[in-house]
This record gives sequence, C-alpha cells and structure tokens, in this order.
Amino acid sequence: MEISSSNKGLGLFRATGIYVGAILGSGVLVLPAMAADVAGPASLLAWALLLVFCTPVAFSFAEMSRQQPDAGGIAHFVKRAFGHRASVVAGYLFYFSIPFGAPATAVIGGSYIAHALGGGRETTVLAAAVILLAAFASNAVGLRVSSRIQLVLMVLLVALLALAVALAAPHAKAENFQPFAPHGYWAVGGAASLLFFCFAGWEAVSHLAGEFRNPERDLRRATWLTLIVVGTVYIGVVAASVAVLGPQLPGTAVPIAELLEKGLGSLAAPLTAVAAAVLTFGPINTFVAGASRLGATLASDGVLPQALARGAGRGQVPSGSLAALAVLTLLSFVAAVAGLTDMQFQIGAASACFTAVTAFGLAAGIRLLQPRTAAWYGVIVAAAVMVAVLCFSGWALVVPLVLAAAAIGVGVRVGVRVGVRVGASRKQGTTQVTSVTAAAPEAVAAVTAARPRTAAQP
Repeated sequence: MEISSSNKGLGLFRATGIYVGAILGSGVLVLPAMAADVAGPASLLAWALLLVFCTPVAFSFAEMSRQQPDAGGIAHFVKRAFGHRASVVAGYLFYFSIPFGAPATAVIGGSYIAHALGGGRETTVLAAAVILLAAFASNAVGLRVSSRIQLVLMVLLVALLALAVALAAPHAKAENFQPFAPHGYWAVGGAASLLFFCFAGWEAVSHLAGEFRNPERDLRRATWLTLIVVGTVYIGVVAASVAVLGPQLPGTAVPIAELLEKGLGSLAAPLTAVAAAVLTFGPINTFVAGASRLGATLASDGVLPQALARGAGRGQVPSGSLAALAVLTLLSFVAAVAGLTDMQFQIGAASACFTAVTAFGLAAGIRLLQPRTAAWYGVIVAAAVMVAVLCFSGWALVVPLVLAAAAIGVGVRVGVRVGVRVGASRKQGTTQVTSVTAAAPEAVAAVTAARPRTAAQP
C-alpha cells in the first residue's frame, strides 16, 4: 500500500487517522463474542487490561521511531539489534501468518453477509471465498489501495460501531453481567491472548515516522489520540455487547449486527453486511500485497524457494510469492471449512505471530535505546507484557515457534553458503559480498504499514 502525503508531510490528524486505521478492523465485528465465550462478562477485563498494557507498547514504538526514524520500521530495529538472520525470523512470522489470518477475516465478512441474506453456513463459505478471491485477484493485477481509501474505511468502521453502541444502550440490562467470571479469572488471560488480534498494529507508526511533518511533536500526540479513540470504541462496543446481548453473546457470529438490530430493525443486516464486506476486503487486500512482496524479497535472499522471487523488482507483481500465498491460504480455508481447524484457532495463530513480532521489536528496543532512561524502562515493561500475552496463546503458540525454528534453520544454512562464497571470494582477491536479507526489512515494512487492522489482519 502506498501512503501518499503532501510535500510538507503528514499532519497530526491525518497521521492519527492512518494510525487508528492500523489498529481498528474487522476483528471487533466478531471477537467480542469469541472472548465472551472464553471468559464470560469478565472478557471486558481482558479488553481493558490489553488497552492499559498496550500503552507502553505504543509509546515504546513511538519513542524508537522518534529517535531512529526509518521506513524499515520494526524490521529495521530487529536488524540493527540482532542482525540479518533475526530479520528473517520476523519475515517468516509476517509472511506465514497470512494463511491463518486471511481466511478468518474473510469468514467474518462472510458471516455478516450470510446474516443479511438470510443464508446459512454455505452462504458464509461462499461469501468468504469471494472476498478472498477478490483480494488475490486485485493483487494479481497490481491494484493498490491508497491511504485515502484506508482512512474512509477507518471512519466507516468507527461510525458503524458508535452507531451500534448508541442504538443498543437503551436495551442494556445489569443482570447480563452475572455471573461475571463463569470460567474463573484465569480465563481472562486466554481471552487477552485471543484479543491481541484487535490490538496488534502499534508498530505501524514506526514506518510512518519519516512521513510526519513534525515527528518530534506529533508522534506522541498521535499515539495519545489513537489510544483514546481505540479505547473508547473497544470498551464501548464490548460493554454494550455484554449488557445488551448477555448470555446470547457467546453464541452469535454477528454481535454488531444484533446490536444494530435493536434500533434499526431489518435495516441493520444489509448495513452491516456491506460494511463488513468492505472492511474485510481492505485488510486482506493490503496484507496480501505487503506479504507477497515480502515473500519475493525473502526468496531473492535465498531464505524461501527461488521460484517465489519472480516479480521482486519495484513496480512488478510478485507472482511467484502471490501464488504461494494463494495456495497456502486456500489450504487453510479448506481445512477450516472441512472442520479440521476453526476460526478461533486461525485468529489465535495469527494473533500469536503478531504478538511474537511485537515482542521481538521491543526486545530490539532494549538493545537500541539508551539504558536507564524512561523510554528504555518503558520498552522493558512493554516487552514483558507481550511475552506474558504470548504465554496465554495455548496451542496457537506452536505456530510462531515452528516458524521461528524454520527461519533460524534456513538462515543458518544460507549463512553457511554465503560464508563459503565470501571465503572463496577472498581467496580469489575479490571483495564482493552478497547480503542475504538486506532487502527483507523493507518488505516486512510493507506488510506492517499496510495493515489497517484486522485480521488478516488478517
């Protein structure tokens, strides 16, 4: 995705809009119900705690970006702190999270469309398949989504959620909060791990630091404004969902539609269906765009099959990497449709990958920022929080662990081959050295900056 700006750079409010768009997304259309299924009304604590704990995360990335502005963002921090092989791990976690996040995001949109049409599971699957096909097809012809469209999508989402809360508020019942923690308070941690899918994206500002008109002043301001908007929307939606839907909340696939129906009746379903389709297509489209370019770059560097490197040049369509992503996403989608996996696991796997990458970037901050400063202590707190959230991922934690192990193994083998080539070059009296992952950070940046937030972020 291209982020266009004026010659003078991004002002505070437009930058805040892009930043908010990096956090909010289609996940909030379904995750209030899934979190309530895990922890009951106490899931509200998980939302609130994540908001509080993500505050040092947000300001840590803002401070690192202010001190070391670079378009590579989080991958730039990882490369500087831990070297090229570490950036391969970050690349793998981004690239292979798409086959988990994209189908889950498409199913969210499909559920709302099926609800509007009065269809069942078959309609949901068909609608989700169309959304996925549209996203991959648009990338195959090189379609890019501009920042203006992303801002429109963000405003649409905020307006829709605010309307849902306002219309549903008169139907709230205090007794719907009882029992508050039917599965115990330990379940709040499990819900928080799942919900990070809605909170990932704070690292996106690191890619925009160079676009700010006045980064010294506006980075912190944009972070505060984003926290206020995100916190108000999330807490408002979740509180309304619990208070209005009560015991019905865990069993619904379309909680926002049901909230809107309280005030709009039959008009709510088509409204939320159109919004859900747009809001799920946008994230999938931009994440596939960024991830496909990331895959092509990693393939050019030798850490993915060489066939995936086709179209790695600037302005080209990364057809090899895009095709590989399409196949992996199709397999994941078919597995979910066949009942071999479910949407909750797919969201959990994608969320675990996002959490791991965020923790990775914060760990880099511990090495890069000046020790014993407020920013340095903030990064330590934020990293600890992300590791704690990651520990509650359950079986989904297997996904980032396997990807990290694969990336390390591939990185070691590629490093050995490069070392042999460098040694041979030195014996021949030459000094040419090929960087294994030099371009990977920029490709990783394309994934993170493209994220308007959801799921397919997927």
